[in-house]
Amino acid sequence: MVHTMSLLRALIRTARMIRHTPQLADGLPPDAAVLLDAPDERLGPALVAAAFGEYEPAAKLLATTREGAEWENRDRYVTRLATFALHRDEWLTSWLAAAPRDPDALVLKAELAVRKAWESPARGERLREVGPLIDAAADGDANDPVPWRISLDHARGTHATHTAFESLWEQAVRRTSHHYGCHVAALQYLSAQWYGSHRECFDFAEQAAADALPGSLVQALPVRAAFAQLLTGETTSVQDDRIDAAADLAIALSADYAAGDPWPAEVRNLLTYVLVGRGRWAEALEQFRLIGPYATSFPWNLVTDDPLGQFLDARDGVRIQIASSMPLRGQAGRSWSFGH
Repeated sequence: MVHTMSLLRALIRTARMIRHTPQLADGLPPDAAVLLDAPDERLGPALVAAAFGEYEPAAKLLATTREGAEWENRDRYVTRLATFALHRDEWLTSWLAAAPRDPDALVLKAELAVRKAWESPARGERLREVGPLIDAAADGDANDPVPWRISLDHARGTHATHTAFESLWEQAVRRTSHHYGCHVAALQYLSAQWYGSHRECFDFAEQAAADALPGSLVQALPVRAAFAQLLTGETTSVQDDRIDAAADLAIALSADYAAGDPWPAEVRNLLTYVLVGRGRWAEALEQFRLIGPYATSFPWNLVTDDPLGQFLDARDGVRIQIASSMPLRGQAGRSWSFGH
């Protein structure tokens, strides 16, 4: 009888999945339409030009962000351009040859050098060698926080003391007190993986989020701390509460942005990972709808070599989880909706 009941439950669950999973695809772009790390309308042309060896569009883009004090955009574009230059840097070499003191070329050069050093087996030695490049980038524009974000990443890799790191942090926040990239760099330094603990990581993230401006991505710092905690695979009830609170805060932040907006895409991807980890399926599905076609490598690349495939698998898995818990037959005239 026990085996019969187990089989019956399995059959009912399968029937629910088959019946309801297709309708839960409403509002989700098809797999083929989902893009990994798709550039926005400003960065896209610069990357295309760089692929042809032309640096002028990238130079104009970064100059615009510097002159307009668009520090968040500037940091994001520097990061993406450096990622491209890891494999194709002829355009950057030409730019530096034409304008060796260009502050935008210098900050990109420093970011690329740090990135290469991080990937080297001799990380510590290589990072110490690129210190002067970061100094040159910082001298390029005294108001630019991006070189200081680079210096924070550099300090983490060179085993900087807490005192040394705090000194760099003060320089960073002096230029802009709510810069997301600098906060992420500090959070990583304070993480249990590096020189802090889960408690320190959460404490810093929660205080920064409380002090953040409305709509600022800094409000998503606690969900980054939650992600780091979930990666350990073990949590206490107190940590579970902090993780859920972090997710709730990130859900509220996500609601401030339009569906399919590429700007908060990474935060939404991260939030979705945390919601899945907590078994909050309906809320995860709603975030997948808000993400639209904008899958991001982070956080999926920390758990797989195929981040896009992992994103799509997680999206399918969430639909299956919800479908398997829905009634096999709804009441007459009743429609089932999740996340709307």
